[in-house]
Amino acid sequence: MSVNRRTFIGTGALAAAALSAPKVFGASHGKPKVVVIGGGAGGATAARYIAKDSDGQIDVTLIEPTRKYYTCFFSNLYLGGFRDISSIGHTYGTLASEYGINVVHDWAVGVDRDAKTVALAGGGSVPYDRLIISPGIDFVEGAVPGWDLSAQTKMPHAYKAGTQSELLKAQMAAMPEGGTFAMIAPPNPYRCPPGPYERVSMVAHYLKENNPTAKILVVDPKAKFSKQGLFEEGWNKHYSGMIERIGPDFGGDKVSVDPDAMTVTIDGAVENVDVCNVIPAMKAGHICEAAGLTDGNWAPVVPATMQSRMDENIHILGDASAQGDMPKSGFSANSQAKVAAMAVRGALTGSKVFPAKFSNTCWSLIETDDGVKVGASYEATEEKIAKTDGFISQTGEDAALRKATYEESVGWYEGITADMFG
Repeated sequence: MSVNRRTFIGTGALAAAALSAPKVFGASHGKPKVVVIGGGAGGATAARYIAKDSDGQIDVTLIEPTRKYYTCFFSNLYLGGFRDISSIGHTYGTLASEYGINVVHDWAVGVDRDAKTVALAGGGSVPYDRLIISPGIDFVEGAVPGWDLSAQTKMPHAYKAGTQSELLKAQMAAMPEGGTFAMIAPPNPYRCPPGPYERVSMVAHYLKENNPTAKILVVDPKAKFSKQGLFEEGWNKHYSGMIERIGPDFGGDKVSVDPDAMTVTIDGAVENVDVCNVIPAMKAGHICEAAGLTDGNWAPVVPATMQSRMDENIHILGDASAQGDMPKSGFSANSQAKVAAMAVRGALTGSKVFPAKFSNTCWSLIETDDGVKVGASYEATEEKIAKTDGFISQTGEDAALRKATYEESVGWYEGITADMFG
């Protein structure tokens, strides 16, 4: 669908319903209005920081369809049996009660960039002076031949946590003795670069304890992947003979699936599998495309403020943004949210805006108390968010250091979720 700045962007009947509905949210008080779409690591953090640091000068509305948000980070630990599902679920009550944020549980289905309103699936619209969009990812249609969203109950992606995570774990538990778990890994760029390989580790941990003769087949279009040396060292140490990875040299980039037959075809060779976790190619959450803010699959931003390069009144955070060197991760989104919140407060209230600084760390668990990490610091240049320095765990580290790294990750999880949800 072609769009331009003077066109209301929406989706079919939902957009028509929103246009005709008389209800308008948050149109009182005369204060500047900030609307945040998406209640994850980027959106919830931005909403909270704007609300808590603006001394009541800004009205903040957070639009998020789910009443309980399940973090993708640490969802792999649920698959491995290190967390229960409730421990990665979070609600929005504190943001509403303690920070005065108007939390609207609905889908944002359109943005009128001229009128500065967001249309809701349930009818009505929300006006804004500044809009923050942090919708996470959606999947590229046709990325894995034979798979689309209608197949996600048979071949889960589990790359949006919650019910998909529970479904994949149930399928793992139902595998026959000696069965095969297959993963179709995604091409770059995608949410959480080490995520698929931590998932392989956690599935292997679960199977080692519950189905030790089972096999894991990883079909990967990439020649290399994040923390590869660390993961392969861990797999050889803890799960010898269980995991086989097929990269592009052996057809990992020529794969299709048949969800009904439960088969994976790799460069023409058909494999029967018992569970298939399909993680397709990704793109920015659909609202970015609907609002005309992408240049393809991702939404370009100004590094110093996270403003859209296509609309200065909109900021785009986290996985959806095309910003440069930062990986698409929860930590990155949280870091970017604080920069955007400061820029928004400065624009609307005249508060001081400091130079943007960003950081990220991604932890992964390979086996019990065997944690590894990678991370970096970043700064804003004219062209991109640029890496200034970095670090990564080393192969051959002793058990005490790996345990400390895992414990560090647990502390970080408690800290970031408190930073997001209050």
